[in-house]
Amino acid sequence: MLTPLSWIKEFVDIPASITATEISDALIRVGFEVEEIIEKGSNITGPLAFAKVLSIEEITDFKKPIRYVGIDCGEGTTRFVICGATNFVVGDMVVAALPGAVLAGNFTITARDTYGKISNGMICSVRELGIGDDHAGILVLNSNDVEIGADAIVGLQINDVIFDVSINPDRGYALSIRGMAREVAGSLGLKFRDPVDALRKLEFKESGQGLRAKIADPSTASVFYLRTISNFDPKATTPLWMRRRIEKMGMRSISLVVDVTNYVMLELGQPLHAFDTSKIKGGLIVKRAGEIQAFTTLDGQVRQLDPDDLMVCDDEKPLALAGTMGGAFSEISQTTTDIALEAVRFDPTLIAKNSRRHKISSEASRRFERSVDPSLAEFASARCVQLLSAHSSAQHVATAVAGEPRYAPVVTIDPAKISTILGIEIPPKKIAEVLRVIGCDVDEKNFAVDPPSWRFDLVTVSDFAEEVARMIGYDSIPSLLPPRPLHASMTPDQKRRRAVASMLASRGLVEVQTFPFTNQATIDAMGFTGDRAATYRVSNPMSEEFPLMRVHLVPGLIEVAQRNINRGAKDFAIFEMGSIFRSSKKLVPAISPQLSARPEQKLIDEIIASVPPQGYHVAGVLVGKVENEDWQGKSREYNWTDAIALAEDILELCNLKWTVARSDLAPWHPGRCAELIIDGKAVAHAGEIHPRILEAYGLPARSVAFAVALNALPLSQLVRPIKVGTMPAALQDVALIVDEAVNAQSVEAALREGAGALLESITCFDRYDKIGDGKISLAFTLTFRAPDRTLTADEVSAMREAATAVAFAKCGAVVRTA
Repeated sequence: MLTPLSWIKEFVDIPASITATEISDALIRVGFEVEEIIEKGSNITGPLAFAKVLSIEEITDFKKPIRYVGIDCGEGTTRFVICGATNFVVGDMVVAALPGAVLAGNFTITARDTYGKISNGMICSVRELGIGDDHAGILVLNSNDVEIGADAIVGLQINDVIFDVSINPDRGYALSIRGMAREVAGSLGLKFRDPVDALRKLEFKESGQGLRAKIADPSTASVFYLRTISNFDPKATTPLWMRRRIEKMGMRSISLVVDVTNYVMLELGQPLHAFDTSKIKGGLIVKRAGEIQAFTTLDGQVRQLDPDDLMVCDDEKPLALAGTMGGAFSEISQTTTDIALEAVRFDPTLIAKNSRRHKISSEASRRFERSVDPSLAEFASARCVQLLSAHSSAQHVATAVAGEPRYAPVVTIDPAKISTILGIEIPPKKIAEVLRVIGCDVDEKNFAVDPPSWRFDLVTVSDFAEEVARMIGYDSIPSLLPPRPLHASMTPDQKRRRAVASMLASRGLVEVQTFPFTNQATIDAMGFTGDRAATYRVSNPMSEEFPLMRVHLVPGLIEVAQRNINRGAKDFAIFEMGSIFRSSKKLVPAISPQLSARPEQKLIDEIIASVPPQGYHVAGVLVGKVENEDWQGKSREYNWTDAIALAEDILELCNLKWTVARSDLAPWHPGRCAELIIDGKAVAHAGEIHPRILEAYGLPARSVAFAVALNALPLSQLVRPIKVGTMPAALQDVALIVDEAVNAQSVEAALREGAGALLESITCFDRYDKIGDGKISLAFTLTFRAPDRTLTADEVSAMREAATAVAFAKCGAVVRTA
């Protein structure tokens, strides 16, 4: 926000010895960012004088219009100057730069012979005076605002310092001269004169029947002041001093009514809106639009209203987009004589929604969405009536009020807690003094603190601690490192996730991250149905193309693979770890507890229970070749065994036991998908991706994928120590013939059961499927070891026979003899 020092000085007596840099440092010290210090008028010197145009001689001997102008600069004689502008007439008041003056751009004025005439000075435009960018014509002034011959540098307030201050979202009160002046005074230890104090006793006589005010829903606005004004002269102009203050703050002068509402907003922080009373039917009501309809705003844009939009309406139609922008129908025009002045404290969230929904960021909406002082509706509207009455023929008719201001509650705090939070001992008396500086009322007996009306955010002891910290200066708080936590460590889940990611990366897979959003077309394309297709819709999606939360990681990885193939990649393996979202429960409205004290355990349980479950998965997609052809051998494509092996490696890393079964689950190829089961529950799937999906996304045939639900895995130790045997191991190979429907894992389990306690490990090293008659051969290596002796041949043979016997009994496995 642009903040003129001259306006701040109206409310704070700043000694001349304090420089602009020191004021900037003071603002920075209390938490504001000063982006720039602009010294206006530093490159302009006089003499500059207000002058009246006495005569105009048109010189027509040249291609462009040239005027030889006689002006009265209060010197007793007429001064003549050459001018190329044509936007003024005899009798107008202008600004004349006399010989010796230096204008913006280091332009020195001298008397010179030009166009066959002597030009003894220059008539100035706004840009030449350094007070704006307009160079289309001469600055023409109202004769009531200036005096002939007076110093224009003083009259136009050219010399000034303007601070460009960045205002944080929680400092809405600082979007006003009142707020900034209070901060400057508090930081520098100076006395602050609140402009509102002069308005508290301001009263207006009622001279007739005014419009009525109403708030349809108390949750949309707390208080509504509606002041009816009549007998306004549309020809009344904005006084020069007001125009200059508005312009210094980056706004342009429009008309007296609009300028006064803007001036009061800049001065106090309360946005106002003026309606043409003749366009209003009945009274004014703050309510929601209620239906989709067209509405034309002041900028001439036709906008489609949402039923939830907050509006200011009369008895028949909407007149303004509340707190954001007025409507074209009821705007103040050049014929307006009766005015309805609206001042409302709207709900900040609703105004923010208005602004975002219609992509309008106005000066009013920026203040309302940061929250406005509830008490200002009364005082700002009174200040507006005061200024209109003083500078025009306007008369107050009546004032209507709806609702009442709502303020932050009184908070009892422990001053010792503030010292604990800040890590520095601060006496309670000093804390009370600081809190009074920012506007709080403090009862030092019990330290009950009543926050000021403009600080709705002061509700907990931490909020007050922050205020104390910034007012005493962050540099006064010692820089000490916090003590190291005694038991800082990752949770078992975090350790597991990190171990899995490290293992996959070590196997050559590249980790990727995708947005957790998808759309219904992708869900349908993947073949997800039922609960696996149910998800949540995002209320304000980053992109309308992806409005849903993802239900699986594999679709996002397939899209990443497609993008990389389109960019020339051929052979790669990628994986991702992240949450998936399935609509397994109905959402409830968000629960927002009071934070001044720890919520009750019941409420905490309700909050936790209200959050829908979010599965945490790891998934990967393998595309192309795993090995290229070279002098050592032929190339090899990724196949379903690679995907299953990676899924099994993850479970093996977690020291878990599992079984494998066939599965028919999207998006995998039916019959070429394996399901990994722990304790009767499927926790992972792996295999070939469905050919239909591969074709749709342009992936190579037989590309594979795996997915493991990490959140479904039982807790286990990542490190499971084993004893290292010192005795010799005995190895026995056994080949078994089984039905092709019997899986190797079942046979391995039977062998383990029959082999006994001395079996150290078992490995399937061969599968032969050329036997015929629906039979296959599975070959295993059994490793036996005793901890205290060398096993004899008879012992090993007996254990081998016992193992094959159980395999025959449970799986029908017959020892292959040839």
